[in-house]
Amino acid sequence: MPITSEHLLEILAQRYLHKLFNQTVDKMQSRSNSLFKNWLSILGPGVITAALVFGPSKITITSKMGADYGFDLIWVIVIAAFFMMVFTNMATRIGAQNDESLLRLIEKKFGKVTSAIIGIGIFLVTASFQAGNATGAALSISERTGSDSKIWIIVFTGVAILLLFFRSFYKALEKFMLTMIIIMLIAFLSTAIMIQPSFEDLAKGLAPSIPKGSTGLIIAFTASCFSVVGAFYQSYLVQSRRKTLGTSSLPDQEILGSKIGIVLLGVMSTSVLVCAAAVLHTQNIKISSASEMGKALEPLLGSKAALIFFIGLFGASFSSLIGNAVLGGSLLGDTFGFGNNLNNKVVKAFIILVMLIGAFVAITFGKAPLELIVFAQRITIFLVPFIGIIMFLIANDPVIMKDQVNKPTTKIWAALGLIVLITLAFSNLYNLFIK
Repeated sequence: MPITSEHLLEILAQRYLHKLFNQTVDKMQSRSNSLFKNWLSILGPGVITAALVFGPSKITITSKMGADYGFDLIWVIVIAAFFMMVFTNMATRIGAQNDESLLRLIEKKFGKVTSAIIGIGIFLVTASFQAGNATGAALSISERTGSDSKIWIIVFTGVAILLLFFRSFYKALEKFMLTMIIIMLIAFLSTAIMIQPSFEDLAKGLAPSIPKGSTGLIIAFTASCFSVVGAFYQSYLVQSRRKTLGTSSLPDQEILGSKIGIVLLGVMSTSVLVCAAAVLHTQNIKISSASEMGKALEPLLGSKAALIFFIGLFGASFSSLIGNAVLGGSLLGDTFGFGNNLNNKVVKAFIILVMLIGAFVAITFGKAPLELIVFAQRITIFLVPFIGIIMFLIANDPVIMKDQVNKPTTKIWAALGLIVLITLAFSNLYNLFIK
């Protein structure tokens, strides 16, 4: 059958439309993938901060809050996460607005002594608490398998050190922590949803109250969740992401990422508390081991609850093991003028030093000894409010911050947050030296 000119034109038109359709789909997919990658890169610093703060001690404290007091202490999570968000947002704006690191800005405004006190102090705190992260990561395997935890402390410390020598360590760190966050979030959130807690109980938990004997847990959770040291490091993460990925995103985008990270932190903490309250508290189970904390996931996972919990515990512990060491080591490097680039050999050496200190203490004592914890708390008593005040003053400086300077509302909330920090400091001071 001969092909007419009209038929030929129709065929050509169909081919052209088909080609145009494919090109349009390819562009849409490319834009979608680019947008997804862009969102992940923006979320990165906030996710790392959330993973850093949500360590094994946070899971333990939050589980105990739910197991001992049911839903009564949900309000503590909301308040602590809110103030953490205020200070994280301040640090994000500082990092996004300035090319110089926060310690360098502090040195210019307040002098080398102030900058050195903060940098060295943070290093000592991270080194002192690193044993808990190493022990938590090892416990997630040893308690499950019945093996010696000391072996796993050595193994996981070695793996963490090897990660430092990846060509793009920041990207590897970001992806790893994002994966661990997702595992923890899915496990606890799914269980919390399946349990279907009473909305009345949840509402009551949002009303501030201090049940008898709960003061210590309230202080411990607030101090760990409202982590000014973690917020401080957020400014470094923002700058590191911009340099590593070669992007120049707007401060508003960075702030959104930090907010989502802290919201994830709040959601995870709430999910753990709800699971513990609905399962452990109703059965009057008092937490004395990781396995007992894992029982909170039994309504969803049954016999697999302990396994999934140990995966979450490992994620929380190992991400904190890496993040805590990177925080302390990079700030010490910046303190001594080596910068905070994670690929710098001296900075890597400082990060490894934090890891080795934690592994040594964990292997030698089996857990962080009381004397070391007291030492770290003594530093924290005076250091954390001091860091908070310095950050507040930097973020209020119009010369440094320009159009990203603290707004009046932020100043009010940040001032209230400083009051909380100072109150916690005096409470710790009383418990350590007076009580």
